[in-house]
Amino acid sequence: MFVRTVGGRVAVVLVGLALVGCAPVEHGPAVERAAGDPAGRWSSCVEVAPETATVGFLVTAPDAGALPRLDDDFTPVAAVVCGQETQQRPDGGQDRVLTERRTEEVDALTAALRLADEPPTNGLCTTEMPIAPWLVLVDADGRWVRPGLPLDGCSKLRAEVRDALAALPMTTVSTRTVAELVSAEAAAAGCSQEWKDVIALETTVNPGAPREALPEPLPTGRQIRLCVYEVRKSEPGTGNFVHGTVLPPQRGAAIGRALREARPVAVCTEQASRFALLWATTGEDPQTYVELDGCHRVMVVRVDGSVLAQGDAALAKLIDEG
Repeated sequence: MFVRTVGGRVAVVLVGLALVGCAPVEHGPAVERAAGDPAGRWSSCVEVAPETATVGFLVTAPDAGALPRLDDDFTPVAAVVCGQETQQRPDGGQDRVLTERRTEEVDALTAALRLADEPPTNGLCTTEMPIAPWLVLVDADGRWVRPGLPLDGCSKLRAEVRDALAALPMTTVSTRTVAELVSAEAAAAGCSQEWKDVIALETTVNPGAPREALPEPLPTGRQIRLCVYEVRKSEPGTGNFVHGTVLPPQRGAAIGRALREARPVAVCTEQASRFALLWATTGEDPQTYVELDGCHRVMVVRVDGSVLAQGDAALAKLIDEG
């Protein structure tokens, strides 16, 4: 089932992917990588590391641990963390933003960074992806290095490093929008910015999906949210928000009548370029999908399965009013 998503002292949060199990983990060989030019001067995350402003940027703990370690010849007076986070806009939309944060309280962090790696464990390790910050240290002359981060026996950050990072009193120096996640229009409609083209995906994976009389396509006595999506040419199977609304009762009733008149589905392989999702605002089943061009198929999805039927251009026009 697809789920709708609309929507001082600052701790440095290290977030892993979903926990999926346990397995023994071994440290890989050290990788020699430049950690920064101590003769250079720190300017900003975007200028020094433009990759931090790209969509999907992240650093894994093993990669951070493979960098050259902090030596005694470099005396930090500040730390800078370049990271990404989701930020809510006043108009209701959401952006992915690059944040640059800085602190001058680095003694505990410096001590933790000078620890050695723990030996690989002989036990079991959780297998979520271990994430690390993109961290630089700056000295009194403005020179910077990106130090390697000490790892524990499971190739994750040592607890001392995690604790020191979490305790840093960070000040936000700058933010920069990387990508829009949810538009103001999608947020106002209560729609996700993106949605899977469920009919195309379901009929590809399960071409024998039931083709019978539709169950009730819209729940009785509920407000219905309509979200219309355009299928991305660059990413077939995924739609991007076009328009949406909560249907007024009269329009919702008209669409419901048209859906109940849907015929048995015809054989067709044409790819739709737009589709609609109709779903109760309370989030209860069913979800009803309608192709707005192409084969004009209808699919009602419930917890006990999905059923296909045949729509037409008149149904599509009734739904796809901007």
